Amino acid sequence: MADPIPVPVGILRLPRGPDSSGSRGFSGSSRPRDNSRDPHHNSRDSAALQGARAALRERFLRLLGRARGRPVRFCLWSGIRVDAEFGAADVESGNFQVDSLQTPLGIQGSALLRSGDVLEFSF
Repeated sequence: MADPIPVPVGILRLPRGPDSSGSRGFSGSSRPRDNSRDPHHNSRDSAALQGARAALRERFLRLLGRARGRPVRFCLWSGIRVDAEFGAADVESGNFQVDSLQTPLGIQGSALLRSGDVLEFSF
């Protein structure tokens, strides 16, 4: 069994996404957080945080767009490392499509890796 992470990791709670009816926007049933009592809350800080998150997401998506055809190494939660040629990523469902996946059992011509199984990946 893997050793537990020694440092507590903060959890970021995002607002609910669009409901299943297909309407756009966020669910009205989620209550907005009352930040009036929070001495650390500052609307400028929130805007800066949102801007930083948007910039990081854009960089990540651009990276995935330029990675097609490049060799990639995935480290899976089970401790297995596999090499492949990067194909594409489905950001919505969290899958990575790869070609020539080299596993301990052999080479697969094409495969889908679930992002929940991937601990890290590098190009």
